[in-house]
Amino acid sequence: MSPSEAQDAFDQICPTTLRAALGMFATGVAVMTTMAPARRVVGLTANSFSSVSLEPPLVLWSLAKKSPNRESFEEAGYFAVNILTAEQADISSQFARPLADKFRNVDWEPGINGVPVISDCVASFECRLRNSIDGGDHMIFIGEILRFNNRGGDPLLFLGSRYHRAMPLA
Repeated sequence: MSPSEAQDAFDQICPTTLRAALGMFATGVAVMTTMAPARRVVGLTANSFSSVSLEPPLVLWSLAKKSPNRESFEEAGYFAVNILTAEQADISSQFARPLADKFRNVDWEPGINGVPVISDCVASFECRLRNSIDGGDHMIFIGEILRFNNRGGDPLLFLGSRYHRAMPLA
């Protein structure tokens, strides 16, 4: 494909149908949390989480550049990844909305640097921000895992714009 043909193909991509196609990749659901200036807790739902490396232990996730929480995550230097259980879909929905107090009625404990670690998740990772990279209309955050917890359980999944529960194949 020539560069001009590639540009024509790109120009014909409809964001709505592209989003639907990308939504066919099942992901886990996590709430990313941090401690913003003035000891303000910040959190949001994300399904863009992925492991990067075991040595050193690195993970990544992405956040829309237009997010009102972007600066908090960039400036804090630390964040937690809270992998939700299938029973925590309500927490996912709560952190996905623009609420004044997203932490209302959510049990959590302060982790490294005061970062909120949500209770009873299947796993949580407390990270130091190692790097942030421009990724189009998103920022990609790479974190070094400093401490983690693996409680196990039934993780919450997201597929086709809906929550799902994992079921092993026989």
